[in-house]
Amino acid sequence: MADTTAGLDALLMQRSLNDAQLLAAAEAAEDFRILPDATVIKIGGQSIIDRGRAALYPLVDEIVAVRKAHKLLIGTGAGTRARHLYSIAAGLNLPAGVLSQLGASVANQNAVILGQLLAKYGISAVDGAGLSAVPLYLAEVNAVIFSGMPPYGLWMRAAPDGVIPPYRTDAGCFLLAEQFGCKAMIFVKDEKGLYTANPKTSKDATFIPKISVDEMKAQGLHDSILEFPMLDLLKTARHVREVQVVNGLVPGNLTRALAGEHIGTIITAS
Repeated sequence: MADTTAGLDALLMQRSLNDAQLLAAAEAAEDFRILPDATVIKIGGQSIIDRGRAALYPLVDEIVAVRKAHKLLIGTGAGTRARHLYSIAAGLNLPAGVLSQLGASVANQNAVILGQLLAKYGISAVDGAGLSAVPLYLAEVNAVIFSGMPPYGLWMRAAPDGVIPPYRTDAGCFLLAEQFGCKAMIFVKDEKGLYTANPKTSKDATFIPKISVDEMKAQGLHDSILEFPMLDLLKTARHVREVQVVNGLVPGNLTRALAGEHIGTIITAS
């Protein structure tokens, strides 16, 4: 690996961390992907886990089968219980950081549930410092489970309006995929993919097979199947430049997506 950071050490010792020349030198450093062969899949809380046995058992069987050929980091959403907590906390005028902690507790519970269902296959749930052992889990059993909520807690950046944390489990799973330099990010939901409107509430919603971040923003697709602030993370990402949304209630969809098939919706950074 060539050394492309000549002069960066000196700049770091002499300049502000906001210095333009320092930032340019850091950007020029050779890129490095920590887990380039792994895929992050996010299991929706409200869309999949909250449905219980009917939705989870077939998906668990599919995960067990596909992990023989794929390295999987499996993130969990929060879902309905988190929404109930958000409702109570927002009614009490508690800040976004507190709501973030409450949402994280539910995503953690869902990670525990999924971990117990996959325990007999050697697939464990990890959190916090346990994430440092992810490469070992992937080497041994090709899969590991984590809570999708990013650990901002009280440091959660508040949204411009309201107190609902803007960066939740979609963002958390994407950030992990990006930081580890993973090869793909798949969101497992309960709809075919992205529509022009919420298909649960609009009968005129039209399916969108592929779209860019800029196109989503231009069309005002705020009521989309993914957290809208996550699009800004995708737009500026270095490694994961597209995400895929599939319907996890249809057996085989996850397998097809992992094989590189264009099913569901693909959202691109550019």
